[in-house]
Amino acid sequence: QVQLVESGGGLVQAGGSLRLSCAASGRAFSGYSIAWFRQAPGKEREFVARITWSGGYTNYADSVNGRFTISRDKAKNTVYLQMNSLKPEDTAVYYCAARAPLVNEYDYWGQGTQVTVSS
Repeated sequence: QVQLVESGGGLVQAGGSLRLSCAASGRAFSGYSIAWFRQAPGKEREFVARITWSGGYTNYADSVNGRFTISRDKAKNTVYLQMNSLKPEDTAVYYCAARAPLVNEYDYWGQGTQVTVSS
């Protein structure tokens, strides 16, 4: 069974940085995509960034492109989200999710970690 555990959230001032971690376990992730999503209070969950486990291909939401960087450490089975130049509108619960090869939906989700950016 795939398990995803996020960590690294917290309170930071605008302009600051945080690094989120997503520890993945339960199987080999070759061919998987691992993504970060976020959900702010009263808003729908939105895509933030994605990385393919095997090739390291990445893509980002326009709202974070150039400020956030997603990466993975295969040896540690961990995906990171480095968040720089944080803005108050980045405040949300951040979730890690995994999608199996040839599947359209993200079937595995972590419990989330809170990120709060103060102005």
